Amino acid sequence: MHSTPSFTVGVEEEYMLVHPQTGDLVRKVPRSLMPAMKKKLGKSVSPEFLQSQVEIGTPVCKSVKEARQQLEYLRGTVAEVAAQFDMAIIAASTHPYADPQEQLITRKPRYENLAKDLQAVVRRLIISGMHVHVGIDEDDDLRIDLMNQACYILPHILALSTSSPFWHGMDTGLKSYRLSVWDEMPRTGLPYPFETFSDYMRHVDVLVKAGVIEDATKVWWDLRPSARFPTLEMRISDLCTSLNDAVCIAAIFQCWLRMLYRLRLSNKRWRQYSNWLIDENRWRAHRYGIDGGLIDFGCGEIVEYPQLFDEIFSLIKEDAEALDCVKEIKHARTILKRGTSAHRQLNIYYSALDKGKSEKVALQNVVDWLQKETLRF
Repeated sequence: MHSTPSFTVGVEEEYMLVHPQTGDLVRKVPRSLMPAMKKKLGKSVSPEFLQSQVEIGTPVCKSVKEARQQLEYLRGTVAEVAAQFDMAIIAASTHPYADPQEQLITRKPRYENLAKDLQAVVRRLIISGMHVHVGIDEDDDLRIDLMNQACYILPHILALSTSSPFWHGMDTGLKSYRLSVWDEMPRTGLPYPFETFSDYMRHVDVLVKAGVIEDATKVWWDLRPSARFPTLEMRISDLCTSLNDAVCIAAIFQCWLRMLYRLRLSNKRWRQYSNWLIDENRWRAHRYGIDGGLIDFGCGEIVEYPQLFDEIFSLIKEDAEALDCVKEIKHARTILKRGTSAHRQLNIYYSALDKGKSEKVALQNVVDWLQKETLRF
């Protein structure tokens, strides 16, 4: 008999470094930047694939309130150190106008091997994401069982988090263009269903034995059993510019897993829909965000997102109360009212154009807003 999962929370965010005056993405960083950050934050900060990126990770948090405090500290400290090198940070899944061909990778064997292996695909990877870990301790098979069922909610989470409408100076027409770039990578997308954790590892071991991957850290699905921690790791969401949006996303994912566990204790399950159907909602979230609605598979109709959120909240309200995050989850209604980061970026861009500003200046205005909103606590 296994103990009840802890449902602890950990959040990873990937920030982009920009020149504060121009908004341009930093191409090359000083070698002393990361040591200066590590002096302040230790293992909580690390380099990313591109030199223009920095990754942070919170400690294991008992609640999303604690996670919020940690994220506020980490964002603030990374920004403080970056400022000492005349740089600023932005939390968004794409830079509005950076050129992929101009970026330099971090000189680290893992990243150099990725660049050699994946070629042009990885050279387009000027994207940032947010990963949320929820503790499912001691029982690996439970992690797989909950992963299979939790796929349903992934498009709903993506839609609420979108922050990447621009690519290389262009309004893409998609609320999360990051996903278009990411999906060119191997071993991405929705996870496949498995019977047990051993079944999952047998499949991973085939790729390891063949020399295709070193370990399960190179399985980059939207949701995966973490290879480093006893957690389920949600990876589908864009990086939220607003800290409150990020905490809301983490809380919804945490409570959804707890709700699924409650069903299990009652000898019930969430209906497991095919990846084909869920992938259609994934595309709708990718393309429209919260604007186009998602498919309710039960009734076979597209349902507007506000109604979907009301249904989600009714399902996880008990869990939100138990985990003390009702306020954080209700913040989703604020997102629905004022829009995600993607909406707000587009509003700034088109408002500037309407005032007669050039496309370049309009895009720089977007980066100016991203700098401010990233640190608005």
